[in-house]
Amino acid sequence: MKYRFPLAVLLLLGLGAGLYVSLPEAPAVVKEGNPSVDFNLPDLQGAMHGLPKGEVTLLNFWATWCPPCRKEMPSMVELHNKLGSRGLKIVAVSVDRKRSDLSAFVREFQIPFQVLHDIDSTVSRRYGVFRYPETFLIDRQGRIRHHLVGGIDWMSQPLLDTLEGMLNEPVDGVRQG
Repeated sequence: MKYRFPLAVLLLLGLGAGLYVSLPEAPAVVKEGNPSVDFNLPDLQGAMHGLPKGEVTLLNFWATWCPPCRKEMPSMVELHNKLGSRGLKIVAVSVDRKRSDLSAFVREFQIPFQVLHDIDSTVSRRYGVFRYPETFLIDRQGRIRHHLVGGIDWMSQPLLDTLEGMLNEPVDGVRQG
């Protein structure tokens, strides 16, 4: 009788250790300085798209049910209107389950940039995203320059300076701008 409790504790510890060892590995997080991870996801019409190559890209992971995502979207639209003609590409990857929710959101906010649908969160997991919104700023060489977590005011001067600096960086020795 006096050995039951220690035996039960040992049994539970062994069971817990066995479960821990059998858990899948956490996704590798894409960090600043790493190359971006390419992917193919459908847009709202079902056409497949990947990351733009050789372009300064703002890659944003978000969802329609996420309050900070909803709050930042108007400034992202404004950013596109300001810097899109200078070459900034915005790719907004939604992890929503229902395409109808996503379509309604795009219409509501009149989103002019590329919106892709990561219905099973495969791509967001490859980037190590688990909080929304999360954004990666990618340079022309395909490297992650900045990783931003949370809702952002994309029209803030420090961010505009960062993005304009990236857009003005030389491409193959030729200065942009």
